[in-house]
Amino acid sequence: MENYTKLKELVASIEADAEKFFNNGNSAAGTRVRKGLQDIKTLAQEIRNEVTAKKNDGKK
Repeated sequence: MENYTKLKELVASIEADAEKFFNNGNSAAGTRVRKGLQDIKTLAQEIRNEVTAKKNDGKK
């Protein structure tokens, strides 16, 4: 659950940069958004692995 909380915080943290990029065309903000999205992807994969492991532990 800790990683899920981190994921929500990460999504919220890139919101301002996403607005700057999409509304104002700030390319530096776009770079920060892309980095944040890569971090989200990595964290989401970790959460998926945790969920799968927990699910499989219940089947034993």
